[in-house]
Amino acid sequence: MTTVFGVDIGGSGIKGAPVDLAAGALSQERHKVLTPRPSAPEAVVQAVCEVVRHFDHRGPVGLTFPGVVVDGHTRTAANVDKGWVGRDAADLFSTALGLPATVLNDADAAGVAEVTHGAGRDRGGVVLVLTFGTGIGSALFVDGALVPNTELGHLELRGKDAERRASSAAKERHDLSWADWAVRVDEYLDLVEMLFSPQLVIIGGGVSRKSEKFLPLLRAREAEVVPAQLRNDAGIVGAAMAAAKDL
Repeated sequence: MTTVFGVDIGGSGIKGAPVDLAAGALSQERHKVLTPRPSAPEAVVQAVCEVVRHFDHRGPVGLTFPGVVVDGHTRTAANVDKGWVGRDAADLFSTALGLPATVLNDADAAGVAEVTHGAGRDRGGVVLVLTFGTGIGSALFVDGALVPNTELGHLELRGKDAERRASSAAKERHDLSWADWAVRVDEYLDLVEMLFSPQLVIIGGGVSRKSEKFLPLLRAREAEVVPAQLRNDAGIVGAAMAAAKDL
């Protein structure tokens, strides 16, 4: 089968690797570079090229983007340079790489990977995947079908975007203890649970590898709350899965 490559573009880092689609796992150790500052399109494209060429990859590439993506066009850019708004990102990457490129929302990619290969596998009903990192990404599933570009990190909480209070970047910015941060996460989970009544909430993003430090501190609720199984590789895997669908 054609090797498919996944790239996860985040507010702080850009990481990628070839993906074993059958296993839902990276087939080689990922390569990571820092997200350029400013994160203008041309600079990010060059960083992505560096990641892909590190593996001498020649085949389809799937890429995540931290914002709304519709038909390969980036519509919002909350945590990257505003120059991304309205760009044909799929064409931009495809031209620079000289390879077929598929672009989708970063949390949607992570969610698709988790629902197919991870903590949400074979789970029906409403499943919500939340990625806590530079912001808060969200992927909403109903009986396994994705509702794309939900962007629930931008729900209002105490008069501002929820991700300004409850992302892992907010934890670092305010030097919060795990217990203090868990209080903020609980408040955010109360909000999304009230609005969407999920049966399962999967906590992903970089913070998922430290789930034992905060999940036990969260209050019991109607929804089952579990850590992502693919952890921070989920975006790469989901990006590659999206590219494979476009073959």
